[in-house]
Amino acid sequence: MTILDDILKEKELEVEKLKETYTRQDRAVRQVDVSLYDTFMHAKRMSIIAEMKRASPSKGLINDKVEPAVQGKEYEACGAGTISVLTDQPFFKGTMEDLAAVREVVNIPVLNKDFIIDEIQLDRAKDYGANVILLIAAALPKERLKQLFDYAKKLELEILFEVHNEEEMEVAIEIGASIIGVNNRNLKTFEVDLATTERLAKMVDTKKILLISESGIKTRADVERVRDVGARGILVGETMMRSANLKETFDDLRINL
Repeated sequence: MTILDDILKEKELEVEKLKETYTRQDRAVRQVDVSLYDTFMHAKRMSIIAEMKRASPSKGLINDKVEPAVQGKEYEACGAGTISVLTDQPFFKGTMEDLAAVREVVNIPVLNKDFIIDEIQLDRAKDYGANVILLIAAALPKERLKQLFDYAKKLELEILFEVHNEEEMEVAIEIGASIIGVNNRNLKTFEVDLATTERLAKMVDTKKILLISESGIKTRADVERVRDVGARGILVGETMMRSANLKETFDDLRINL
């Protein structure tokens, strides 16, 4: 059993409960119509998806004192292109309320970062103000990923389609993903290697497909490595959550494309 297997098993239980308790009328969160794809593809500097996460299975507790609305506003002020909010509770200590709190105070795209296995999670993401959702290739069979991909599009949600090897990249291309995140962290072992982005970038036309490099990006040199193979965006979580000076961290990573 890998960490991903454990998370997905827990997610199945969560979805069962959600189907019993969740109704679409539960929320009236502010909706902001902005596109991650358009914003990133037209940017002149590296775009950053700044992540909000209190904890992770690989690092344990990272920052449990974070106030989502405060952090979200600061991320936007410092130049974030999108804010990713981890909403998984058991493994990452996040909630959907965190997502709603960020959506209320920022005007940039908000990504609901979770382990999506069912349409009801997409309904909920939309209701809570998300613009973008995450689909993880390693989590589900291709046919199921395609169903969720199509349903998200119907809800006018953008999809960050996450891959971490060649087979998964082929699935992303076949499904028609226009935003592909290459996770440099192996979801089975949790080891990180930026060479994953360098390797998989060769498989896509980065003039049409928005390539995002995720995990393990800490320094300007890291950003240069992924930029040089066509990434126009990076997802940065732990580095942002631990930063003592967010403005400095953003300025350092937002290099020219």
